[in-house]
Amino acid sequence: MKIAHIVCAYPPYFGGMGNSVYSLVNELENMGHETAVFTIGESTDIQQHDVRGRVHRYAPLLKHGNAAYIPQIRQYLDDFDIVHLHYPFYGVANMVRTWKKKNPEKGFVLTYHMDTQAISLKGLYFLYYTKFWLPKILGVADALIGSSKDYIQTSNAAVIERSEPEKWHYIPFGVDTQRFYPKDSSVDLQERFGLGDESIPTILFVGGMDDAHYFKGIDVLLRALRILARKNVSFRAIMVGDGNLKESYELKAFGMGIKKHVHFVGHVDDEVLPDFYNLADVFVLPSINTSEAFGMVLLEAMASGVPVIASDLPGVRTIAKNGGGVFPVGDYEVLSERLIHVLNYSDQKKEHVGQDIQHVIKEKYSWEGVAKKHETVYMEIVAKMKK
Repeated sequence: MKIAHIVCAYPPYFGGMGNSVYSLVNELENMGHETAVFTIGESTDIQQHDVRGRVHRYAPLLKHGNAAYIPQIRQYLDDFDIVHLHYPFYGVANMVRTWKKKNPEKGFVLTYHMDTQAISLKGLYFLYYTKFWLPKILGVADALIGSSKDYIQTSNAAVIERSEPEKWHYIPFGVDTQRFYPKDSSVDLQERFGLGDESIPTILFVGGMDDAHYFKGIDVLLRALRILARKNVSFRAIMVGDGNLKESYELKAFGMGIKKHVHFVGHVDDEVLPDFYNLADVFVLPSINTSEAFGMVLLEAMASGVPVIASDLPGVRTIAKNGGGVFPVGDYEVLSERLIHVLNYSDQKKEHVGQDIQHVIKEKYSWEGVAKKHETVYMEIVAKMKK
């Protein structure tokens, strides 16, 4: 099959949505399908990013954050058996809806990655879009995919789930177990980034630090770390990620008096990221709202043998409870208690996660299995269109 994936962000931009599409496309190519990715860029050149599928990056006519208007892609969609839109993608999603209405014989799949939330005028726009346009966009899709039923039934897409449950398929995202697995920590990595004494219990965060990822809850984590410092708990926190908010988080850590404990290492290359997980005694995902729908980083940590603590959010908790625990959203005091408990037993982290969890990761969350489930959805649509 020829499959087009349309997504607002794609590697090397750091983010879960783009990374998940990257891995899915790679596996679909391994299975013999012809793929193409359409995303935002600086030119109309075809570029590569370690994947055989073609990556088309188009300079948008209009752009705000990860929203963009790139009508250039419309002329190519007729060439594909399946057009797979990854939502949200403001500026493009409604254009794809219009294309589908004009081409009902073409397959249209939509993955609902997450809700969008904001404050002030931006928040009002999101509310309007969700109420008016979202049902229309989801309504024309031949199949809808969510990472978990738990999340979809509490999301802005819930109304469509209730009215057309037969359209929905629940397929989790995956993790590359060839990249993420338990191994000895890297001394060279610690020296290169100046991370200090490796014997100190280590807390890890991995995530974007730009406006688009405001919901990651880094403020919540910093407040919890301040409590640990005040209680004279021995720890170091490694913060992996970059973006326009990174400096403000560093200033907050300084103002809280925990700068010596917290290492902001910025963006790290793909080949280095697994080594950071293997420095950790516990991984934290403190997201503050349902813009966080899954948490691929939780899978990466668990596959690396690291226990996790995450916010008690729909979808996220489904993953976290397999390899650790959850805490009430935004409650940094409870988070600090959870961290202290895990750090007190940091020497037992491999036992805490357990070999049975490693088995679950490989069986349920391998990208090969995830891609096969997508292939089944695609094939059902193509077969239906041929009738």
